[in-house]
Amino acid sequence: MANPFRSIRIFLGETSQELKKTVWPTKTELRDSTIVVFVASLLLGAYVALADFSVYNWIQLLTNWVRS
Repeated sequence: MANPFRSIRIFLGETSQELKKTVWPTKTELRDSTIVVFVASLLLGAYVALADFSVYNWIQLLTNWVRS
């Protein structure tokens, strides 16, 4: 019977080797990336809110038109 912990040990060893190859961002890169994500989130949120408001008003207009 194969040792079940051998595959875990191999996985953890390979994970450790891959993490040693990573290049972590500098503080400036991290700050700039955070700003980009924040601005993109705001723009996307504004777009979704505007689209939702527009669709809601169109549906409201159509239902009022059909009722009268």
